Amino acid sequence: QVQLVESGGGLVQAGGSLTLSCAASGSNFVLAAMGWYRQAPGKQRELVAEITSLGSTSYADSVKGRFTISRDNAKSSVWLRMHSLKPEDTAVYYCAYGTTWYSAHDVDVWGQGTQVTVSS
Repeated sequence: QVQLVESGGGLVQAGGSLTLSCAASGSNFVLAAMGWYRQAPGKQRELVAEITSLGSTSYADSVKGRFTISRDNAKSSVWLRMHSLKPEDTAVYYCAYGTTWYSAHDVDVWGQGTQVTVSS
């Protein structure tokens, strides 16, 4: 049974930075693509960034150049470093354990979510 525990959310001013962390347990972490999703009030959950088990990354256009996803398979952990944050980045952010090694578009397990609030 895979479990994901997130940390690192909070309140930050526009232009600031935050780093989200996600630790996986009970999993074959090295075999899974991992992703970070977010959901703002009244909006659908969207994939922000994903990383394959081999370390290839992709990003939503809205965060390219500002967010960086990374993973450490030895620590079964994934991070999302967020810079130049904007008020529109405000959302609950979810760590996601993908069903395949190459994509986090299909999610097997979700984290509990962590709130990120960016004030203007």
